Amino acid sequence: MEYRQLGSSGLKVPALSFGAATFGGSGPLFGAWGTTDTEEARRLVDICLDAGINLFDTADVYSAGASEEVLGQAVKGRRDRVLLSTKAGLPTGDGPLDAGTSRSRLIKATEDALRRLDTDYIDLFQLHAFDAATPVEEVLVTLDQLVRAGKIRYVGVSNFAGWQLMKSLSAADRHGLPRYVAHQVHYSLVGRDYEWELMPLAHDQGVGALVWSPLGWGRLTGKLRRGLPLPAGSRLHETADYGPPVEDGYLYDVVDALDDVARETGRTIPQVAINWLLRRPTVASVIIGARNEEQLRQNIGAIGWSLTPEQVAHLDAASHRPAPYPYFPYERQEPFARLNPPLIPRP
Repeated sequence: MEYRQLGSSGLKVPALSFGAATFGGSGPLFGAWGTTDTEEARRLVDICLDAGINLFDTADVYSAGASEEVLGQAVKGRRDRVLLSTKAGLPTGDGPLDAGTSRSRLIKATEDALRRLDTDYIDLFQLHAFDAATPVEEVLVTLDQLVRAGKIRYVGVSNFAGWQLMKSLSAADRHGLPRYVAHQVHYSLVGRDYEWELMPLAHDQGVGALVWSPLGWGRLTGKLRRGLPLPAGSRLHETADYGPPVEDGYLYDVVDALDDVARETGRTIPQVAINWLLRRPTVASVIIGARNEEQLRQNIGAIGWSLTPEQVAHLDAASHRPAPYPYFPYERQEPFARLNPPLIPRP
């Protein structure tokens, strides 16, 4: 396993990490993802640790906290060998203190997560969403207090817009408060919006990307094919509306390119899609999920080899989308492009 610095922090994380959203699955979304119990979770953790994957990610909203509980039990007796990451900020109920990142909410969410995970510290605590109703200074001061108390070691965010992340980082610098070292983001061959603003920001500010849904919300498994109906067993029947939309024509163009590269490399489509992500700028770790041992072992097979430059170029071209405003001048006009070179060459 390859280990990478998480942003500008001293924390090293594996290039592949494990997402525990399938643990204890219940409800219309997480129940469709998986219903892994404690015994199965221990087995999946065993496989991860054997492969060098020691970062496990969860959140308080995953199955109403059941994911944290199952993960805590699955790593019991080996806490010193793992890194635990969890998130808070999305609504967990209808009460006034059941959403957001106010001081009251963050303190309670941290205490609840520690109890469910059965641990006395969280390696990486991430804000699951930006809370515009709470001043960023209040959020950062609260996180600073939790870090100083030893309950949290590193802080990060998830699903922030560029201005939200930059405003928070600027406030942290101004007041000498903890900087966010991680941004958990949606990024895949059929979801490359991260590259336009958030990736350059992360590169400039030293924020490592933890990639969620690297297979495009389950669309890049190799089971979806042009001209064929959605497979009967696909979780997209229940979950498609929860995730980012993808146009069919664009999706199948990418799948065709993945097919080409999979044949050339002797790898599976998911392995190729994840390997492509592992070489992108700012990516510290790609979060893989699995409902069973077979899926996990297949996803682990995405590491330990490399795509050729020609294969990367083929995937880049198939997945490229026109730049949105205000970025298209940087891509299309030479003076802008010369002054603002992209991190990733465009086709």
